[in-house]
Amino acid sequence: METIRIEVEASGPVSGLLMNPLAARACFVFAHGAGAGMTHSFMESVATGLLERGIATLRYQFPYMEKGSKRPDPPATAHATVRAAVAEAARRCEGLRLVAGGKSFGGRMTSQAQAAAPLPGVRGLAFLGFPLHPAGKPSEDRARHLADIELPMLFLQGTRDNLAERPLVEHVMEALGTKASLKWFEHADHSFHVPARSGRNDRDVMREVLDTFAIWMAALAP
Repeated sequence: METIRIEVEASGPVSGLLMNPLAARACFVFAHGAGAGMTHSFMESVATGLLERGIATLRYQFPYMEKGSKRPDPPATAHATVRAAVAEAARRCEGLRLVAGGKSFGGRMTSQAQAAAPLPGVRGLAFLGFPLHPAGKPSEDRARHLADIELPMLFLQGTRDNLAERPLVEHVMEALGTKASLKWFEHADHSFHVPARSGRNDRDVMREVLDTFAIWMAALAP
């Protein structure tokens, strides 16, 4: 694992973590959620699991997290950070297929950036728990920009996610048509945690998440 520095225009540098296996076939530019940074155990598990599947990852901090703040950056700053991270991944992982996305807030900021102007070299977007609406406030407003994206998109969602009610998610997927692929994980919440009574554990769910991601990525046009 290599610690790197990513220059973000107007807001200054942020940290990144690059994991690039030998004979990697792709790179996932992976943004963190609103409440925890790139070293969170969930981010680590995804990066390590994808490494084992021959997929490189570039995790990175948003500026507010780099500064130790709890208040997320405004969208313009977050979008600029996504673009800087994608450009750094393209430079360091030259020749690899690029996919961008992230956990919750990070995935949504990535999709907004792509909708505003295509991210150079990115072949698809992947979301680990797309936050369709705030908890207790069901709405599809946060999905409106997805219609402006022409790339393949993968949505990995837990059936107990209180930020993405299932009927609303499925309605959004129907509108997106063949651009979107959706995989539900039974009993999983927004963090992909499952209760003991489900008969599964979090490791089982993570394995299924990563296998689904790897299969989808392999199917993207080279």
